[in-house]
Amino acid sequence: MSQKVPLSFIIIIGLMLFALFFGAGNLIFPPMLGQMAGTNVWKANAGFLVTGVGLPLLAITAFVFSGKDDLRSLASRVHPVFGIVFATVLYLAIGPFFAIPRAGNVSFEIGVKPFVMDHAGSLPLVIFTIIFFTFACLLSLNPTKIIDVVGKFLTPIKLTFIGFLVIIAVIHPIGSFQAPFKGYTSHVFFKGFQEGYLTLDALVAFAFGIIIVNAIKEKGATTKKEIMTVCVKATAIAATLLILIYTALSFMGASSVEKLGHLENGAEVLAKVSDYYFGPYGAILLGLMITVACLTTSVGLITACSSFFHELFPRISYKNFAIILTIFSTLVANIGLTQLIKISIPVLMTMYPIAISLIFLTFLHSFFNGRSEVYQGSLIFTFIVSLFDGLNAAGIHIKAISIFFTEFLPMYELGLGWLLPAIIGGLFGYIFSRLRKKKILSSRAIH
Repeated sequence: MSQKVPLSFIIIIGLMLFALFFGAGNLIFPPMLGQMAGTNVWKANAGFLVTGVGLPLLAITAFVFSGKDDLRSLASRVHPVFGIVFATVLYLAIGPFFAIPRAGNVSFEIGVKPFVMDHAGSLPLVIFTIIFFTFACLLSLNPTKIIDVVGKFLTPIKLTFIGFLVIIAVIHPIGSFQAPFKGYTSHVFFKGFQEGYLTLDALVAFAFGIIIVNAIKEKGATTKKEIMTVCVKATAIAATLLILIYTALSFMGASSVEKLGHLENGAEVLAKVSDYYFGPYGAILLGLMITVACLTTSVGLITACSSFFHELFPRISYKNFAIILTIFSTLVANIGLTQLIKISIPVLMTMYPIAISLIFLTFLHSFFNGRSEVYQGSLIFTFIVSLFDGLNAAGIHIKAISIFFTEFLPMYELGLGWLLPAIIGGLFGYIFSRLRKKKILSSRAIH
């Protein structure tokens, strides 16, 4: 029998969504965006919010809206083989190959490295990642407790740490906004739009969707309408928090340039701002803030990835997968953050447009009666463009293709060249499916 989900639990779900999305990259990108955008910070921030907040929460809602139990079954609407391949690549990308080890690595770079002597070598990183991922693994071994652990305890701690910094930065800004820098002098909204991709949260959202659905069902919601209602309310809570924090961090970055100058990355911006306001205690505060943010994200990713691979290979238990993924992530984290990003970005640049297309096709599923040809046409055309985006990110430039895309694809230079092909591919798929159906009916009528 259906039970009404209590408001207190909806708030916990909303806080959990915020905590899971607000990881290392999310904390680093807005301050850097603010520094670069300067007086154009509000336009750039608006673009960032669309992809950094809107798309991930839209992906969560799309997953719930689909009524599917996991990403593989959702992606199988395209083709069963695509379902397996896409889900596997996505979970590897947001899991042990990139996102999980990045969380540990960034925690070390900001929270520990400033206190370590230069001649210490790689040993401090090895020790830290072992300790960090041991805690992450222990929290992940009991996935039924993730709601309580993340929503009730870790999120309030993280919000407290972040709150100290951003509230002071907003009330007492370091300086005034300066002129925009480099790519933020024109097409500012779309520049911020692209920066939101770097959070990778639209990919991560597919993995978190199953956690949200299962948690809501456990509280008594049974119908699709009830689950959707809870999901929408929870995402509204998460969206509000993310928008407030991202905007405050962007403001903080923009107001820091006058006295701190243009810095190398968002981590350095946070470190310098913390030191400006809190002195020697700033580094400690920032380290705790980053570590908690990264730990909550790691727990969510390990849980989601372990659940997926256990379902794919049921002979290996969930706990064994959690341990295997954690050990692998620990090893990868010791490669170094710069090299890790360099290896992973081409794959992620290829996947992101495909994931976005899948989100919108999911909402339009009933409109085209779920025809697989529509999915296939749209995603094939999307993949053709995004593949070359990935190759460009890897430093492999095919001049003739780049010239062709630049000339004939609207917004290609803004990173949205795949948008028109996605629409055209879907239309071709729809027309093809109608013609094939008509041909089949005609053939049956003759016989």
